[in-house]
Amino acid sequence: MGFGRGIAVAGAAWLALVAVPAAAQERTAVKAGFELPSGSGKTILVFRPTVSVGAQSTGGLFEPNGDWTEQARRNIEAALTEQQQRIGNRVVAAPESYGADAQLVEEYAALFAAVSQSVIDYQFFVGNRLPTKKRDNKANVFEWSLGSGIAALPGAKDADYALFLYNKDAYGSTGRKLLQIAAMLGPGIAVKSGEHAGYAGLVDLRTGELLWLNADNAMGGDVRTAEGAQKRVGQLLEGLPGSTPAPATPIVTAQR
Repeated sequence: MGFGRGIAVAGAAWLALVAVPAAAQERTAVKAGFELPSGSGKTILVFRPTVSVGAQSTGGLFEPNGDWTEQARRNIEAALTEQQQRIGNRVVAAPESYGADAQLVEEYAALFAAVSQSVIDYQFFVGNRLPTKKRDNKANVFEWSLGSGIAALPGAKDADYALFLYNKDAYGSTGRKLLQIAAMLGPGIAVKSGEHAGYAGLVDLRTGELLWLNADNAMGGDVRTAEGAQKRVGQLLEGLPGSTPAPATPIVTAQR
Protein backbone atom coordinates (compact mmCIF):
# COMPACT_ATOMS: atom_id res chain seq x y z
CA MET A 1 0.00 0.00 0.00
CA GLY A 2 1.45 3.40 -0.99
CA PHE A 3 2.10 6.09 1.61
CA GLY A 4 -0.62 8.39 0.23
CA ARG A 5 -3.22 5.62 0.23
CA GLY A 6 -2.15 4.63 3.74
CA ILE A 7 -2.77 8.16 4.99
CA ALA A 8 -6.18 8.26 3.30
CA VAL A 9 -7.27 4.94 4.79
CA ALA A 10 -5.98 5.78 8.27
CA GLY A 11 -7.60 9.19 8.13
CA ALA A 12 -10.96 7.75 7.12
CA ALA A 13 -10.80 5.20 9.94
CA TRP A 14 -9.90 7.87 12.49
CA LEU A 15 -12.73 10.14 11.37
CA ALA A 16 -15.16 7.25 11.71
CA LEU A 17 -14.01 6.69 15.28
CA VAL A 18 -14.39 10.29 16.37
CA ALA A 19 -17.62 11.06 14.53
CA VAL A 20 -20.37 12.17 16.91
CA PRO A 21 -24.05 12.35 15.95
CA ALA A 22 -25.18 15.93 15.43
CA ALA A 23 -28.07 15.42 17.84
CA ALA A 24 -25.61 14.63 20.63
CA GLN A 25 -23.77 17.89 20.06
CA GLU A 26 -26.75 20.20 19.93
CA ARG A 27 -27.40 22.41 22.96
CA THR A 28 -30.71 24.13 23.70
CA ALA A 29 -31.93 25.96 26.80
CA VAL A 30 -35.02 27.92 27.85
CA LYS A 31 -35.26 30.37 30.73
CA ALA A 32 -37.18 28.78 33.58
CA GLY A 33 -40.85 29.79 33.55
CA PHE A 34 -40.80 31.18 30.01
CA GLU A 35 -43.54 29.99 27.69
CA LEU A 36 -44.58 31.23 24.28
CA PRO A 37 -47.59 29.34 22.91
CA SER A 38 -48.21 29.26 19.19
CA GLY A 39 -50.64 32.00 18.20
CA SER A 40 -50.06 34.00 21.38
CA GLY A 41 -50.31 37.30 19.53
CA LYS A 42 -46.76 38.27 20.47
CA THR A 43 -44.53 39.91 17.87
CA ILE A 44 -41.04 38.61 17.09
CA LEU A 45 -38.62 41.05 15.48
CA VAL A 46 -36.18 39.15 13.24
CA PHE A 47 -32.81 40.75 12.63
CA ARG A 48 -30.74 40.00 9.55
CA PRO A 49 -28.63 36.89 10.24
CA THR A 50 -24.93 37.40 10.83
CA VAL A 51 -23.21 35.21 8.25
CA SER A 52 -19.52 34.54 7.70
CA VAL A 53 -18.08 31.82 5.47
CA GLY A 54 -14.50 31.06 4.53
CA ALA A 55 -11.67 28.56 4.74
CA GLN A 56 -9.63 27.27 7.66
CA SER A 57 -5.94 27.56 6.87
CA THR A 58 -3.34 24.91 7.68
CA GLY A 59 -2.55 26.84 10.87
CA GLY A 60 -6.21 27.05 11.85
CA LEU A 61 -6.79 30.70 10.92
CA PHE A 62 -10.10 31.80 9.44
CA GLU A 63 -9.76 33.12 5.89
CA PRO A 64 -13.01 34.85 4.84
CA ASN A 65 -14.37 34.27 1.36
CA GLY A 66 -16.60 37.07 0.11
CA ASP A 67 -18.28 35.04 -2.63
CA TRP A 68 -19.09 32.14 -0.28
CA THR A 69 -20.37 34.53 2.36
CA GLU A 70 -22.68 36.38 -0.03
CA GLN A 71 -24.05 33.15 -1.46
CA ALA A 72 -24.60 31.72 2.02
CA ARG A 73 -26.30 34.92 3.20
CA ARG A 74 -28.76 34.82 0.30
CA ASN A 75 -29.45 31.13 0.87
CA ILE A 76 -29.96 31.52 4.62
CA GLU A 77 -32.23 34.54 4.27
CA ALA A 78 -34.32 32.74 1.64
CA ALA A 79 -34.57 29.65 3.85
CA LEU A 80 -35.54 31.79 6.85
CA THR A 81 -38.27 33.53 4.87
CA GLU A 82 -39.60 30.16 3.72
CA GLN A 83 -39.66 28.73 7.23
CA GLN A 84 -41.13 31.75 9.03
CA GLN A 85 -44.61 30.24 9.03
CA ARG A 86 -43.26 27.59 11.41
CA ILE A 87 -42.43 30.17 14.08
CA GLY A 88 -46.06 30.17 15.21
CA ASN A 89 -46.33 33.85 16.14
CA ARG A 90 -46.32 37.18 14.33
CA VAL A 91 -42.95 37.73 12.67
CA VAL A 92 -41.70 41.07 11.37
CA ALA A 93 -38.37 41.89 9.79
CA ALA A 94 -36.31 44.52 11.56
CA PRO A 95 -36.43 47.82 9.68
CA GLU A 96 -33.51 48.85 7.49
CA SER A 97 -31.19 50.95 9.64
CA TYR A 98 -28.51 53.50 8.90
CA GLY A 99 -25.82 55.42 10.73
CA ALA A 100 -25.92 55.11 14.51
CA ASP A 101 -28.89 52.71 14.37
CA ALA A 102 -27.03 50.36 12.03
CA GLN A 103 -24.01 50.43 14.32
CA LEU A 104 -26.21 49.63 17.33
CA VAL A 105 -27.73 46.62 15.53
CA GLU A 106 -24.25 45.39 14.61
CA GLU A 107 -23.06 45.76 18.21
CA TYR A 108 -25.98 43.76 19.60
CA ALA A 109 -25.57 41.07 16.94
CA ALA A 110 -21.92 40.73 17.99
CA LEU A 111 -22.93 40.74 21.68
CA PHE A 112 -25.46 37.97 21.04
CA ALA A 113 -22.76 35.85 19.37
CA ALA A 114 -20.36 36.43 22.27
CA VAL A 115 -22.97 35.58 24.91
CA SER A 116 -23.99 32.45 22.98
CA GLN A 117 -20.41 31.22 22.86
CA SER A 118 -20.06 31.94 26.58
CA VAL A 119 -23.16 29.83 27.25
CA ILE A 120 -21.56 26.95 25.32
CA ASP A 121 -18.22 27.35 27.07
CA TYR A 122 -19.34 27.96 30.62
CA GLN A 123 -22.74 26.34 31.02
CA PHE A 124 -23.29 23.72 28.32
CA PHE A 125 -19.77 22.26 28.29
CA VAL A 126 -19.53 20.14 31.44
CA GLY A 127 -15.76 20.21 31.85
CA ASN A 128 -15.49 23.98 31.60
CA ARG A 129 -18.40 25.21 33.70
CA LEU A 130 -17.93 28.17 35.97
CA PRO A 131 -18.81 27.40 39.61
CA THR A 132 -21.95 29.54 39.41
CA LYS A 133 -23.08 27.79 36.23
CA LYS A 134 -22.56 24.37 37.79
CA ARG A 135 -25.04 25.41 40.47
CA ASP A 136 -27.36 26.87 37.84
CA ASN A 137 -27.44 23.62 35.88
CA LYS A 138 -28.25 21.60 38.99
CA ALA A 139 -31.11 23.97 39.79
CA ASN A 140 -32.25 24.20 36.15
CA VAL A 141 -31.39 27.91 36.02
CA PHE A 142 -30.64 29.65 32.72
CA GLU A 143 -29.74 33.28 33.43
CA TRP A 144 -28.09 35.26 30.64
CA SER A 145 -28.78 38.75 29.33
CA LEU A 146 -27.84 41.21 26.61
CA GLY A 147 -28.84 44.17 28.80
CA SER A 148 -31.89 46.41 28.85
CA GLY A 149 -30.32 48.79 26.32
CA ILE A 150 -31.65 46.41 23.66
CA ALA A 151 -34.94 48.34 23.85
CA ALA A 152 -33.27 51.08 21.79
CA LEU A 153 -32.89 48.86 18.73
CA PRO A 154 -34.81 49.93 15.61
CA GLY A 155 -38.30 48.40 15.65
CA ALA A 156 -38.04 47.23 19.27
CA LYS A 157 -40.85 49.45 20.57
CA ASP A 158 -43.37 47.68 18.32
CA ALA A 159 -42.33 44.11 19.16
CA ASP A 160 -42.05 41.79 22.16
CA TYR A 161 -39.04 39.64 21.32
CA ALA A 162 -35.99 39.74 19.09
CA LEU A 163 -34.75 36.73 17.16
CA PHE A 164 -31.02 36.75 16.45
CA LEU A 165 -29.24 34.26 14.20
CA TYR A 166 -25.49 33.80 13.86
CA ASN A 167 -23.72 31.52 11.41
CA LYS A 168 -20.02 30.90 10.79
CA ASP A 169 -18.54 28.25 8.53
CA ALA A 170 -14.84 27.63 7.97
CA TYR A 171 -14.22 24.81 5.52
CA GLY A 172 -10.97 22.97 6.12
CA SER A 173 -8.35 23.60 3.45
CA THR A 174 -6.38 20.75 1.89
CA GLY A 175 -3.41 21.69 4.05
CA ARG A 176 -5.55 21.62 7.19
CA LYS A 177 -6.93 18.17 6.33
CA LEU A 178 -3.43 16.81 5.70
CA LEU A 179 -2.28 18.26 9.01
CA GLN A 180 -5.21 16.55 10.72
CA ILE A 181 -4.17 13.16 9.32
CA ALA A 182 -0.46 13.74 9.99
CA ALA A 183 -1.17 14.65 13.62
CA MET A 184 -3.15 11.47 14.05
CA LEU A 185 -0.41 9.31 12.53
CA GLY A 186 2.38 11.06 14.42
CA PRO A 187 2.01 12.39 17.99
CA GLY A 188 -1.69 11.47 18.14
CA ILE A 189 -2.78 15.08 18.72
CA ALA A 190 -6.39 15.81 17.78
CA VAL A 191 -6.57 18.48 15.07
CA LYS A 192 -9.99 19.75 14.06
CA SER A 193 -10.63 20.48 10.40
CA GLY A 194 -13.44 22.94 9.74
CA GLU A 195 -15.82 24.93 11.92
CA HIS A 196 -19.59 25.07 11.52
CA ALA A 197 -21.13 27.16 14.29
CA GLY A 198 -24.69 28.38 14.48
CA TYR A 199 -26.61 30.19 17.23
CA ALA A 200 -30.25 31.25 17.34
CA GLY A 201 -31.72 33.09 20.30
CA LEU A 202 -34.93 34.74 21.46
CA VAL A 203 -34.42 37.86 23.55
CA ASP A 204 -36.91 39.90 25.59
CA LEU A 205 -36.93 43.39 24.06
CA ARG A 206 -37.89 45.00 27.36
CA THR A 207 -35.32 43.44 29.69
CA GLY A 208 -32.66 42.01 27.38
CA GLU A 209 -32.99 38.55 28.96
CA LEU A 210 -32.02 35.61 26.79
CA LEU A 211 -35.18 33.49 26.88
CA TRP A 212 -34.24 30.67 24.52
CA LEU A 213 -30.99 29.62 22.91
CA ASN A 214 -30.08 26.97 20.38
CA ALA A 215 -26.29 26.94 20.04
CA ASP A 216 -24.16 24.35 18.29
CA ASN A 217 -20.52 24.43 17.19
CA ALA A 218 -20.93 21.42 14.90
CA MET A 219 -23.92 22.12 12.66
CA GLY A 220 -24.82 20.33 9.43
CA GLY A 221 -25.69 21.54 5.96
CA ASP A 222 -23.48 23.33 3.44
CA VAL A 223 -24.86 26.88 3.53
CA ARG A 224 -23.28 27.60 0.15
CA THR A 225 -26.15 25.60 -1.37
CA ALA A 226 -29.90 26.23 -1.07
CA GLU A 227 -30.53 22.73 0.27
CA GLY A 228 -27.78 23.03 2.85
CA ALA A 229 -29.08 26.41 4.02
CA GLN A 230 -32.57 24.94 4.42
CA LYS A 231 -31.11 22.24 6.66
CA ARG A 232 -29.08 24.77 8.66
CA VAL A 233 -32.02 27.13 9.27
CA GLY A 234 -34.17 24.16 10.25
CA GLN A 235 -31.54 23.19 12.83
CA LEU A 236 -31.27 26.76 14.10
CA LEU A 237 -35.02 27.13 14.61
CA GLU A 238 -35.50 23.67 16.10
CA GLY A 239 -37.07 23.96 19.54
CA LEU A 240 -38.02 27.65 19.20
CA PRO A 241 -40.89 28.20 21.66
CA GLY A 242 -44.24 28.40 19.87
CA SER A 243 -42.94 26.95 16.63
CA THR A 244 -44.39 23.98 14.83
CA PRO A 245 -42.31 20.97 13.78
CA ALA A 246 -41.04 20.82 10.21
CA PRO A 247 -43.28 18.63 8.05
CA ALA A 248 -41.97 15.13 7.57
CA THR A 249 -40.61 14.29 4.13
CA PRO A 250 -43.01 11.80 2.51
CA ILE A 251 -41.58 8.41 1.63
CA VAL A 252 -42.25 7.56 -1.99
CA THR A 253 -42.20 3.89 -2.93
CA ALA A 254 -41.64 2.67 -6.45
CA GLN A 255 -44.72 1.45 -8.26
CA ARG A 256 -44.51 -1.93 -9.90
